[in-house]
Amino acid sequence: MGNFNLQDMLAQAREQAGKLQEKMQQIVVDASSGGGSVTVKMNGQKQLLSVMIEPEVVKSGDVEMLQDLVIAAVNQASQKVDDAMKSSLGGMFGGMLPGM
Repeated sequence: MGNFNLQDMLAQAREQAGKLQEKMQQIVVDASSGGGSVTVKMNGQKQLLSVMIEPEVVKSGDVEMLQDLVIAAVNQASQKVDDAMKSSLGGMFGGMLPGM
């Protein structure tokens, strides 16, 4: 079998993992719902960085609607992170990752 070197492969995997972590830290997305009533910011590690809620939404007293708007904005941000990761990292792994 050719020059199969497990240590070289592990070193490359570690390097790729480091690059992946770096990319994840650089990605930050914004998403909103309710026509901008709720806006969230999320990083590439899918950590929620901020939530902004327009005062008018709170004044309405419709807690269920506000909860739905927050969920929608967070879900949209999560999808944007997935899309950003796929587009920026898809070439990095040469299609080895499922769905990329």
